[in-house]
Amino acid sequence: MTKQDRYKNFVEYFSKHQPAAETELHYGNPYELLVAVILSAQCTDKRINQVTPALFQRFPTVKDLAASSSDEVFNYIRSVSYPNNKAKHLVGMAKMLVDVFNGEVPAGIEQLQKLPGVGRKTANVIASVVFEEQAIAVDTHVFRVANRIGLVTNARTPLAVEKQLMQNLPKDVPGIAHHWLILHGRYICVARTPKCEICPISWFCKYYGQTHTETALKKAEAEKVKKAKDQKKRAALNKISKELKKRSVDNIG
Repeated sequence: MTKQDRYKNFVEYFSKHQPAAETELHYGNPYELLVAVILSAQCTDKRINQVTPALFQRFPTVKDLAASSSDEVFNYIRSVSYPNNKAKHLVGMAKMLVDVFNGEVPAGIEQLQKLPGVGRKTANVIASVVFEEQAIAVDTHVFRVANRIGLVTNARTPLAVEKQLMQNLPKDVPGIAHHWLILHGRYICVARTPKCEICPISWFCKYYGQTHTETALKKAEAEKVKKAKDQKKRAALNKISKELKKRSVDNIG
């Protein structure tokens, strides 16, 4: 199957089955989404959605956040990953929005990246979700799934993945394709053990084709049998060890 065929199948399947895919982060305006995305780095959306209600209640506007301190913000986000750095980034981001951008979240990716705590991935999320620009943010899910499916080739960095996806996807698709890849990676094409047995797109997935050939399946079955034998052997050795210890104690008595 060619790469063009994979892109065609990818877009056709998800356009039909997930036509309204969107972020799972909870937010009510661009400011709240920006805060949530900054917090979500190396953290789950579920955790962020647990944290942000109290945070937004205390800091409902950019100006409120800009007037706070990183120590105060830390108390609201202590359960997320890297809370110290993120607290500093949030306050710094809010102050720059107030001082430089008149309290408004800028639309341009380059302008967004000037904000503390905002890298290319976060900037692309804001640009695509808030301003409906055709940009694609590459997080760990997007990076993994794009490589596994075979949408990208020899793409070893997030930027390389982004460039290949932008080059090959239809011009009106990158924004929603970001969500397709994230959701697929979050619930089916998971990192350690992808759920290939329930995957609806395995028929055009490069990874599935490579790991489910007759040779690959035989190898996997052989490894499974070997693992079972090793476990049985360890159990037998443990049993013998316990018996020897018991006899030793009986002899002492």
